[in-house]
Amino acid sequence: LVRARAPRDAHEFRWDAGAGSMDPAAITSCDAVIHLAGAGIAAGRWSSSRKAEIMESRRAGTRLIAAAIARAASPPRVFICASAVGYYGDRGDEVLTEESGPGTGFLADVVRAWEGEAREAAQAQVRVVHLRMGMVLSRHGGALPRLTLPFRLGLGGPIGGGRQWMSWIAIDDLVRVFEHALFHSELSGPVNAVSPGPVTNKDLSSILGRVLRRPVFLPVPGWVIRGVMGEMGRELLLFSQRVLPALLLSGGFGFEYHGIEGSLRHECRPDPVRD
Repeated sequence: LVRARAPRDAHEFRWDAGAGSMDPAAITSCDAVIHLAGAGIAAGRWSSSRKAEIMESRRAGTRLIAAAIARAASPPRVFICASAVGYYGDRGDEVLTEESGPGTGFLADVVRAWEGEAREAAQAQVRVVHLRMGMVLSRHGGALPRLTLPFRLGLGGPIGGGRQWMSWIAIDDLVRVFEHALFHSELSGPVNAVSPGPVTNKDLSSILGRVLRRPVFLPVPGWVIRGVMGEMGRELLLFSQRVLPALLLSGGFGFEYHGIEGSLRHECRPDPVRD
């Protein structure tokens, strides 16, 4: 599905979530739909307009695709939607699984609304999976390049005391989770797409410093994060979410990266030398 340009061939289809329009041919003869679209949550400070964009991009897009699936003469067997561990809010040391209830905060509100918009597909007897992702570790984008930059400059350290839990997943494992969700029909509803080894921010800082061979001595007080980044910094960097992938583990999914150090070493390795 493309929106910023015209479709280039018969495998691309036009859609516009804001206008509520999508080429119905996109769903015809589809075996599965994977939906990842939504405005970036860390692309800028959360003004009122930015928060509205984050919320509506997820609600409108999911609603549009779910409705198209429900109307299809031959609907896909599974609808996999990106979601987030932000659903759980700030929970301290509490161990969280798919059975845990929602928390509070802007991201918790976004995720509840986001997941709720898929109900029309579920009512059409299509299997719906919400992959609640933690911080994705990838050298090519997302949180990791921003996380490593201060450490590479020798300015890294724990944030806000460092006691908050951070749930993460290696990009290679995440791709395998999507594949697992496609082909395991017993999976439906919310599924935590996180590693079984969450870490505190303090431990993450220590490990990242060791991997990058940089000092870790400059803690960043929580009041600095709140002052500079506002609500976005508070929820993304100071909230504590100790999330476990209970359904994936009980279903036999095998993680390649259980510990964060192995994933960080893999993603922070030097670029290969090319002739």
